Amino acid sequence: MNRSYRTPTRRPNCIHNSPDGKMFADYKDIDDLRRLMTPNGKIYSRKRSGVTAKQQRMIASAIKRARYMALLPYTSATL
Repeated sequence: MNRSYRTPTRRPNCIHNSPDGKMFADYKDIDDLRRLMTPNGKIYSRKRSGVTAKQQRMIASAIKRARYMALLPYTSATL
């Protein structure tokens, strides 16, 4: 009876579907992107966030865009 149970992966709220059916990560969803980062500003790994490789690349580029637009900090404010 050695069964391994996997928890189902769920898509983060910052990844949406466009009207033509394509997935995209919205850089304006600051609260959802902040949940995918450590308090020091690092991006969580795929294993921690539970997303696919394609979604992780989209999330990383959305976080980097939000940092560039000054919506998210590059580092924490306590440093």
